[in-house]
Amino acid sequence: MAAATKVPEVRDITRVERIGAHSHIRGLGLDDALQPRQVAQGLVGQLASRRAAGVILEMIKDGHIAGRAVLIAGQPGTGKTAIAMGIAQSLGQDTPFTALAGSEIFSLEMSKTEALSQAFRKAIGIRIKEETEIIEGEVVEIQIDRPATGTGTKVGKLTLKTTDMETIYDLGNKMIESLVKEKVQAGDVITIDKATGKISKLGRSFTRARDYDAMGAQTQFVQCPEGELQKRKEVVHTVSLQEIDVINSRTQGFLALFSGDTGEIKSEVREQINAKVYEWREEGKAEIIPGVLFIDEVHMLDMECFSFLNRALESDLSPVLIMATNRGITRIRGTNYQSPHGIPIDLLDRLLIIATSPYTEKETRQILKIRCEEEDVEMSEEAHTVLTRIGMETSLRYAIQLISTAGLVCRKRKVSGFNPGSPRGRDAAASSGCGLFSSGHRSSGGGHQEGVLSVPG
Repeated sequence: MAAATKVPEVRDITRVERIGAHSHIRGLGLDDALQPRQVAQGLVGQLASRRAAGVILEMIKDGHIAGRAVLIAGQPGTGKTAIAMGIAQSLGQDTPFTALAGSEIFSLEMSKTEALSQAFRKAIGIRIKEETEIIEGEVVEIQIDRPATGTGTKVGKLTLKTTDMETIYDLGNKMIESLVKEKVQAGDVITIDKATGKISKLGRSFTRARDYDAMGAQTQFVQCPEGELQKRKEVVHTVSLQEIDVINSRTQGFLALFSGDTGEIKSEVREQINAKVYEWREEGKAEIIPGVLFIDEVHMLDMECFSFLNRALESDLSPVLIMATNRGITRIRGTNYQSPHGIPIDLLDRLLIIATSPYTEKETRQILKIRCEEEDVEMSEEAHTVLTRIGMETSLRYAIQLISTAGLVCRKRKVSGFNPGSPRGRDAAASSGCGLFSSGHRSSGGGHQEGVLSVPG
């Protein structure tokens, strides 16, 4: 009897997804009237804070609060960074969002004010509009004449048509090479940029749909273009001010965009770029998009940085500044003065402050449920209750960290799901939660209660 053939496991590795602390957040979870839902788009609770953030979001979209600053203040683990990430997700791809931690600017190979200047410029987008002439049509026929000797200049003719007209174009050597490279054939709908000669293939014409069996399943069919073959098309490019700064600051500056070695940029270069951007805006060629700069742990900044922020917020080209801190009355870094949130009083006067409050037991349970779905860990109701209690006694962050570790221990011990109700499940959860990993309070010498699954604060 022939041995059964063993088929190796095939894994799809086309997409790799990383799970981060806030990867489950899709937005602020508000309805059209800016009323927050209890649980929506990955956010739970914090209704007043999310509504306030929603008002800020609408003002950002309308471009009304460029140069303003917002402070999100609250205890650790109350969702300050989550709200900022919700704002970023709601803004979409068109509005620049730059995030950095307060301590980052002290570790860069440049001055603190230069690091902040570059962060400010990254958060301001410039939407540049330009018109280009293109030729768009369906390919009827391509004729390429090659020399009999095999060497020499190739010549050819390209017949394009729309629903209204048909034209024959003479082809040079460069255009023939481009057509061959793009594998253009009769029945394709293409566009040719007259300025650069770039050829883009839009798809196959619907008139060739009968040839579908001879094509791949991924073939895209499009309608034959209408009107004239030659058209004017408006192209929109969105870049940040920082990218324009880097390109103009040195020879072959665009290479620095990829290497990240931007260095310090002279103020004269920025002033010239600002003048040019204002000129483009007056001519209708460009539009300024005030984005968002998010600075986490803002109490780590010192007086020099705060003074710079005060001045930078008064500039015409200034983004919306969102800051977050978990400090109350604390010392301003670099001084002996105490101040709310470690921020000077004159800067505090400019801030719209959003306060976050600790999560209730019900909200903590809901957050842990969302994180279990995000991390693909099955969990029983008993386990949810245990983790919720751990989160309330220690911290929400500690309970979230136990989800993956407890799930992994259960899988290794071949326990079905993370179920503390069964002896093996209880043992797995106890090993991962209590035996292997301690909470911050317990590791620092706090009291310890005996218990299989309880992790005291």
